[in-house]
Amino acid sequence: MDYILAFDAGTGSVRGVLYDTGGKQVACSQYEWEHRPDPAYPGSMDFDYVRNWEIIKLCISEILRQSNLQADGIKAISATSMREGFVLYDDKGNEIWACANVDARAFEEVMLLKQKDPELEQKIYNLSGQTFALGALPRLLWLKRNKPVLYEKAASITMLNDWILYKLTGELQVDPSNGCTTGIFHLQERNWRSTIMDLCGIKDSLLPPVNEAGVMLGSVTAEAARQTGLYVGIPVVSGGGDAQLASVGAGSISEGQVFVCGGSFWQQEVNVGKPAIDAQCRIRINCHAVKDLWQVETISFFPGLVMRWFRDAFCAEEKIEATRTGRDAYAILEEKAKDVPIGSHGIIPIFSDVMNYISWRHASPSFLNLSLEPQKCGKKEIFRSIQENAAFTTLGNLKLIEEATGYFPEEVIFAGGAAKGELWSQTLSDVLGVPVKIPVEKEAAALGTAIMAGVGVGLFKNINEGIKKAVKWERLHQPNMENHEAYKGYYEKWRTVYKKQLELSDAGLTEHMWKAPGL
Repeated sequence: MDYILAFDAGTGSVRGVLYDTGGKQVACSQYEWEHRPDPAYPGSMDFDYVRNWEIIKLCISEILRQSNLQADGIKAISATSMREGFVLYDDKGNEIWACANVDARAFEEVMLLKQKDPELEQKIYNLSGQTFALGALPRLLWLKRNKPVLYEKAASITMLNDWILYKLTGELQVDPSNGCTTGIFHLQERNWRSTIMDLCGIKDSLLPPVNEAGVMLGSVTAEAARQTGLYVGIPVVSGGGDAQLASVGAGSISEGQVFVCGGSFWQQEVNVGKPAIDAQCRIRINCHAVKDLWQVETISFFPGLVMRWFRDAFCAEEKIEATRTGRDAYAILEEKAKDVPIGSHGIIPIFSDVMNYISWRHASPSFLNLSLEPQKCGKKEIFRSIQENAAFTTLGNLKLIEEATGYFPEEVIFAGGAAKGELWSQTLSDVLGVPVKIPVEKEAAALGTAIMAGVGVGLFKNINEGIKKAVKWERLHQPNMENHEAYKGYYEKWRTVYKKQLELSDAGLTEHMWKAPGL
């Protein structure tokens, strides 16, 4: 039997997963991690490449132990990661600086770029599908202004998944599906556009080669083998961004398919045959991990992290029960919440807003319209309301895509950790009013990464064969249309209330959950 090792470096955790060529998990190791701010720089979110490499080595060690597999039984390795985060290297290939995805330290730099040319962000968006909100350009300019010695030393840039592969092979490169999130790519050409850096006053000598996902990069070096316990010479294949490879792992590789990835963030991905720029710059356009395909993307901030916060802050009882019974704490909470009526007795959670890429900010986290009646406002009701809130944000984002493209899905594929919840999946179907299809493998980013690695080394003839062999379906949720009609009213109320809450944050009376630099 041949095996493939995939790494999935997300916002909240990193996982290593060992698959066979039928898509079955043979071993899995996961560790939560944090991306800490630098106290000297408000809005910063550093990526600790020293500590995090140690965590990845722990994942590898645990996988080899769990599987009882000789390391040479692994026939391919690849990696996916959160997008936008990147690593800088000196001319000897040593890491010198890194940040995670929603790092927002470059406030002044965004302001400077906008003052320099009020049309600049629109120009860059038209070329790259990206704004300053999450892109690399303001952060690189921040580095130039605040750490000039380090900036001058910087000789190359990669994304976080590419960093993992670099640690294994010594090869610096990026792929289009994650590299495009820097805002330095030309979408149509699926390659760097150095003139974008010139527009921002950033040196263009940082740009390594570009390889599509599924391209052989090299093999595990002797040094990497010594550090990890892997076998020297295992082939290593280019990976990509987590949402794009999750799309592959959920079988969403054709034009018109719609995929919702329910992780720390929720991404809504609509596959398109050519880049579809929004005149108002509200939505994002990325390269898909599949060549000659793109994705219109919207993002909901933190649904998975909000649920983790709620579990850890308020659900000690369920966590103890989970440990005692071997069940998942979220499954226990879903069981308790299944009879809570839709609308959660009027509770209105305020977390992520509907996306507005050119002016992206979120109101202060809160729960509104709480009742003092314990039977209407307890743990299970608030839990249910958080699930509904994530579905509302998804609906709002898909309606935004519909405004820009004229397309609303007839069916949605739903994967990621949230898709494990049958109640959450049904809620999403009811809110959207369309069937929601759930794959067996919920952690689709890792599976998509494994499929691409298998294609790269010839274990699959092509991506379609890889999906046919590895992607299997667990269940299909049909919408309850009576619930759907009721949810329309709850959704509109949430949108109205959210607008008022955002005004409070914009006025400085409450603190934004997150806002893009420069706003």
